[in-house]
Amino acid sequence: MKTPAPPSRPLEALRELTPARVGLGRSGASLPTDALLAFTLDHARARDAVHTAFDAPHLVAELTGLGLRVSEVSSQASNRRDYLRRPDLGRMLDPDSRRALEKRSGASEIVIVIGDGLSPAAVNVHAAELVRHLVPRLTEAGIPFGDVVVASGARVALGDEIGAVLGARMVVMLIGERPGLSAPDSLGAYLTFAPRIGLTDERRNCVSNIHGAGLSYDEAAFKIAWLVREAIVRQITGVALKDESGTALIAAKPRD
Repeated sequence: MKTPAPPSRPLEALRELTPARVGLGRSGASLPTDALLAFTLDHARARDAVHTAFDAPHLVAELTGLGLRVSEVSSQASNRRDYLRRPDLGRMLDPDSRRALEKRSGASEIVIVIGDGLSPAAVNVHAAELVRHLVPRLTEAGIPFGDVVVASGARVALGDEIGAVLGARMVVMLIGERPGLSAPDSLGAYLTFAPRIGLTDERRNCVSNIHGAGLSYDEAAFKIAWLVREAIVRQITGVALKDESGTALIAAKPRD
């Protein structure tokens, strides 16, 4: 058996497999002009994603159109500047939002929270479509849920307080991820069983990189639904729950 010959231009072949900046070359001691301009553009897109306005009313309208019961809340970060400088404020509900949720306490076993996070642009584009794909998956798995909460100025841990106030058994937090130079509009999903204030990240499962060039809506919905089902059965999320949804997906595919 012959060993395949290596490609004559290995860096070019590698660049076809990844959006990472590989083998950019140089011009003297600097980057080539094209590479520098591309970097500057991607950096600007990442900054824009962080500061994009969160279109909560449009998102609420889309979710309501799916037949879901939607609430709006805000964190204690009253503006974007406070949100970026004080991460702790984004982890706590403002008093009015907490009181409003307390009136709905015990309304559902599982709550989906959608927060703007560090990329409102990602949430504006992807959140409603992901929910549209996720709802049938949860229904097929026999997982009842009814409440969706749209949260402005949200960090991941805000979902813990929302879930605890509502008396939810589990919270699924969809949130805009920190923009990268290759993906300014990436959405993440964080799953927490028995949410309560003070939990840390090892108690969560994460499905990340949901965007046009990453994980598709259907793939992400399959993974999230699988993790939700297993979390309920095993009554745990985080490092103790491994994502084996890929094995389940292979088993579910029809054989020729």
